[in-house]
Amino acid sequence: MRKLVWVVAALALAGCGEGKSVDAQKPKPAVVTAPAAVGPQWDLEVRGETPQAVSDLSGWLIEHGFVASVIKDASGKTRILLGPFNSKADAEARQADVNAALIKAKKQNIETLVIERTAAQ
Repeated sequence: MRKLVWVVAALALAGCGEGKSVDAQKPKPAVVTAPAAVGPQWDLEVRGETPQAVSDLSGWLIEHGFVASVIKDASGKTRILLGPFNSKADAEARQADVNAALIKAKKQNIETLVIERTAAQ
């Protein structure tokens, strides 16, 4: 009987304070600043034949492991970009990977262009 009393007491005490917030020191997330880019950076632009295919094309890229971002430039045109890359050679290597995946998937009328990143992007 004593053991039962101790078990009930332990369970009752274990539930004490449940739902109360504890004002303990919470660690603050570290603020990470991006290092300043040295030299020009490059992007890979992927263009489809039709403008309404932007969501389909960007979704296809993401499904196949290519991290794409969709932006609107100053003229209001929607663009799909991969990057930034630190060198033109890196961007061209990624371009070859994307082109190979497009050919393998039999995607037609899609072009890839290596472009220099502007400060506005």
